[in-house]
Amino acid sequence: MDILEMLGMALGFGVLAGLNLYMTVFITGLAIRLGWLDLLAEYADLEILANPWILGVSGVMFLIEAFADKIPWVDSAWDVVHTFIRPVGGVLLAIAALGELDSSATVIGGLLCGGTSLISHAAKAGTRAMINLSPEPFSNILASTTEDTMVLGGLGLMALSPAAAFFVFLIVTVLAIFIAWKTYSFIKRIWLKMRNKFKTIESV
Repeated sequence: MDILEMLGMALGFGVLAGLNLYMTVFITGLAIRLGWLDLLAEYADLEILANPWILGVSGVMFLIEAFADKIPWVDSAWDVVHTFIRPVGGVLLAIAALGELDSSATVIGGLLCGGTSLISHAAKAGTRAMINLSPEPFSNILASTTEDTMVLGGLGLMALSPAAAFFVFLIVTVLAIFIAWKTYSFIKRIWLKMRNKFKTIESV
């Protein structure tokens, strides 16, 4: 197995877990369970995702997130809670994808992919916070649908060409860093303006 393909799988799981962990786990597990995806021996550790209990829990959480993710401000609250959950999920998925490597390399790769999960999560959460400043709810639905489509497309690319997925997700990670930085800067400016406004009101 080409190391680039393994890295593509690990990086892909890291990025996608940051966007929608439960969907990533559920769709991957379901594909394995139904025989849509024939795992190579190097990815045998991923077979755990086809466990009925894991499928059940991830499926239920996926359905809950599908609704919560489309409601203004509920999606942001959901993102806050998952700031810790998604990166951990990204680490575990990446370690399963890198199972054939040396233990130390696997741990390092898992941690790096966990950081990638945090980056994609930050880009998602920041973008959602900006969207929630708009009073209409349709942008939330569009954003959520777009993210779900990205997860499905990303999983499909990983199944068809893990090596190509590595380069695609590397570009996505760079873009996510840029988006996260820009949204953080924008939200910070809004918060400072609001704080200064409240201070002005209090001083009157």
